[in-house]
Amino acid sequence: MPPSVVVSGLRKSYGKVEALKGLDLVVNEGEIYGLIGPNGAGKTTTLRIIATLLRPDSGSVEVFGIDVLDRPEEARAVMSYLPEEAGAYRNLSGLEFLKFMASFYARDESELEEMVEEGVRIAALGDRIRDRVKTYSRGMKRRLTLARALMVRPRLAILDEPTSGLDVIHAHHVRRVIREYVEEKGLTVILSSHNMLEVERLCDRVGLLHRGRLLIEGEPSELKAKYNAGDLEEVFVGVAAV
Repeated sequence: MPPSVVVSGLRKSYGKVEALKGLDLVVNEGEIYGLIGPNGAGKTTTLRIIATLLRPDSGSVEVFGIDVLDRPEEARAVMSYLPEEAGAYRNLSGLEFLKFMASFYARDESELEEMVEEGVRIAALGDRIRDRVKTYSRGMKRRLTLARALMVRPRLAILDEPTSGLDVIHAHHVRRVIREYVEEKGLTVILSSHNMLEVERLCDRVGLLHRGRLLIEGEPSELKAKYNAGDLEEVFVGVAAV
């Protein structure tokens, strides 16, 4: 399949700190690509640039052939971004929040209803979908915001630490929904995570970012074999320490 995301020579500095140092990255259509690396490696900066929320100092990014720097509005129409600390309006019910967000994307009432119905299915909160968001646990809020990101039918979903801070039940639900959308709807996903076991189980390919550079990438099984490691955490620690 053709690539869905092509990142070329990406550079970004914050003052004297170089967050990205000429990053090159290709994500194939219909795959889950995991970005791993220590804090400050450049993962969130990379995701925000791809999502058109941040401009690089130099380099380029194309999403399904669309230059995100020259044509950001077109790029936003085919992708959805879920930041690590994504929130929802506290005084709305979960259902009201989904309806409100769908209204920005739906072309007519019928499409809006379809999006909301899909969002309710993804969130799987039962009767709690009618309760105010301020009564939700962290896991329930994450399920709701994931529903918001996916119900609008993006071709690319950018997910920053999608299961951070969630208990095992909510984390399992989030991972299952992501995999389901990739397999059934052809969604492409780029995600970052500190959970190496999650990345190993969920991602088709992973890339290790360290100090603004992509050190290695490949399928989890290939990387473990190449570095004679029992799991991705061993690969991560061994390569980052060099």
